[in-house]
Amino acid sequence: MEFLCYHRDRPDSLPQRLELMEEHWSYMDRYAKEMIARGPTLAADGDTPTGSVHLVDLPGPAAARAFAFDEPNYQAGVYRDVMLRRWRNTLGRTMWDFPGGLDGGRRYLVLGLGVGPAADLAVPSGRDELIAYGPLLSDDGGAWLGTAALVRAPDPDTARAVLTAERYAAIEVHNWSPGGRPS
Repeated sequence: MEFLCYHRDRPDSLPQRLELMEEHWSYMDRYAKEMIARGPTLAADGDTPTGSVHLVDLPGPAAARAFAFDEPNYQAGVYRDVMLRRWRNTLGRTMWDFPGGLDGGRRYLVLGLGVGPAADLAVPSGRDELIAYGPLLSDDGGAWLGTAALVRAPDPDTARAVLTAERYAAIEVHNWSPGGRPS
């Protein structure tokens, strides 16, 4: 089962986040084979982390909760909250398989918080700029809760346009960068 885990940083937690960086990477190294995509969300300056996104394939909801809440930054109080939802990898690939590569262009996390009947279940046109895409689902997979995408786009409005705006209660767009342990 695939899951989206989005940890959002507490204000002023950057020093603590930096202090725990090696612990975070070591923890994530344990999930390298399960990782579909990962990386920080960033402030408008494009440099300051505001959160941490992981798309990961795990055995079930209990394993996903353990992944999210055993994470060292979560345990230390770096994060203010966690969004943990089942997610379906509609593109069937990882960020490392993205034909556009990991460098170049601006990238965004787009979260559509659903309301009403399911929307945007089919992969939209412009697929070449989609790094990851799929529906957010309830733990049992039976209810559509929204859509999550990682997108390369020239600006936030273009990234937002991958979703049908009127079908969502809200759409969040966050600067995002592919992550992982530096080589």
